[in-house]
This record gives sequence, structure tokens and C-alpha cells, in this order.
Amino acid sequence: MSTADKAATAAPGTGAANGAAGSPRRGPAARIVGRLGGGAVQGVLVLIALFWLVPTLGLLVASLRSNEDNAAGGWWNVFTEPAQLTAESYSALLDKGDFVDSFWNTVLITVPSTVLVVAIASLAAYAFAWMEFPGRDWLFLLVVALLVVPVQVALIPVAKLYGRIEFGGFQMFGSITGVVLFHVAFGLPFAIFLLRNFFAAIPRDLLEAARMDGGSEWTIFRRVIFPLGGPAIASLGIFQFLWVWNDLLVALVFADTEAQPMTKWLQSQMRQFTGNIDILAPGAFLSLIIPLAVFFAFQRYFVQGVLAGSVK
Repeated sequence: MSTADKAATAAPGTGAANGAAGSPRRGPAARIVGRLGGGAVQGVLVLIALFWLVPTLGLLVASLRSNEDNAAGGWWNVFTEPAQLTAESYSALLDKGDFVDSFWNTVLITVPSTVLVVAIASLAAYAFAWMEFPGRDWLFLLVVALLVVPVQVALIPVAKLYGRIEFGGFQMFGSITGVVLFHVAFGLPFAIFLLRNFFAAIPRDLLEAARMDGGSEWTIFRRVIFPLGGPAIASLGIFQFLWVWNDLLVALVFADTEAQPMTKWLQSQMRQFTGNIDILAPGAFLSLIIPLAVFFAFQRYFVQGVLAGSVK
């Protein structure tokens, strides 16, 4: 057999080998997934996002219409009659002293609850992740077990406990302090679990280098752990802020009229819903816009915290 014949005979085998060694053919599902990043798909996702924002837009428009206009027709009529838009509902709402008090009560409940949970959980998570002490693993298992305890189970026992705490004319039940402590107690298990797993993924060499330089545990936490754990801590802060700000159940049980947040105040206005939509709409929108602004302000840290650990 000549050299040319050998080459012709070997060519099909070589081609088959190259075909087998090459990249496999993509199936229909793989091609669909590969096209998900296309402009058309992104356009559809934008439309879906805008569709989900329609209720928020409707609430905003309803809050800018008078009670008579809201009773006469739907909020979309404002696009043909823009003269219906007015800020009188917000002016009337802000003139109500009980609503203003409920707004500040919400701030006084949410901010301490968020700060205390983040601060305590950060220190506890560092201890569980990098400090050696007797019973550490058992204590962490106890914290994890507390994650499955629903809030509803503790309402009656804690209410009875609060009713017994009274000193100097101050009563825990019905106070802002009682609401804050309840939120802190039930926010800590998840917060410690989340931050401990994040802190444990930090390279040990960084901590050993800091200890060799004479750094104390507090110095290591403040200069190494806290900066590296910033995204996870920010994500936790956002979760805790949104949960406490939007809470109604705990406020209904533990907050009296003087300590009620906006959610409880709005719920009390639902008794005459047909006659006070001009109060409910602006109140609900003000209650909505604050956590929305907080989320978008810290969105960058939230995304970093969600993606933390996914890329090495």
C-alpha cells in the first residue's frame, strides 16, 4: 500500500478521533440556557419587574388622589386626568399626631433591634468560629436548634414574663423596650448562624499572622474579621431592618397605643376602610418607601454578601 493510500485510509479514523475528542454537541436545553443572557430575555425580565411594580405604582397614585376621586374610579384614571394629583392626603396625614408618633416609634424599635442583633451576633459568631472554649460546639448546636422555634410559640410565655417585670413605674409589657428585646432575642439565632459560617471561611493564616504580631482577640475582630465580613454583616443588617420595620404580629401583642409602630397604626385604621383610603394609602406608602430606600442604598453590600464564598 502506498503512502497516499495509507494516509487516505487513516484519514477517516483520524477524523473520528478528532470528533470524539472535540467538544460534545450541545442539546436543546443547553442552547436554551445559553440564550438566557440575550437581550430579548433581559427585556422580558425588565417587563416582569415592571409588572411587579404596578401595585406600588397604584398605591402611590392612590395616595396622591382625594378620597372622592378614589371612590369614583380606579387609580389609572389619573393618566387621563392628571389634575387629580394632590399632596393634601400627605399633609393631612402628617398633621395627625398619633401617626407621627407611630413613625418615630417604628424608628425607635427598628434601629436598636438591628444594631443590637448585628453587634451581638458578630461577636458571638467570631467566638464560635475562631475561639476555643468548653462546650463551644454544643452551644452552637443549641443556637441552630433555636432556628426552628416559631415566633408564635413564644408570644404567650414572653407576654406573661413581661407582665411580671415592673420597676419604678416602668412596665415591660406594652413598652418599646419589650418589643426591641423580643426582636433581638428571635433575630440572634439566624444572625449568629449566618455570620459564623461566613467568618469560618476566612483563611486561618490571616488570623495567625495577626496573633503573631501581638494582636488581641478584640484587635483581630476589629481589624481583620469585621472588614472582611462587611458584606455578610450588611446583608444581615438589611434582613433584620426589613423584618422589624414590617412586623405587625409582635407589635400587636407587645406594643400598647403609646408604643405602637406604623404597622399597628395602619391596622387600626382598617376598621373603616371604605371611608379613609386617603389616610391608608399615604400611610402605607410612607411605610413602604423607607425600607425600599434602605434596600437600594445597601444593595451593593447585599449582593456581595449573597455571593460571598461562591468564588474562591
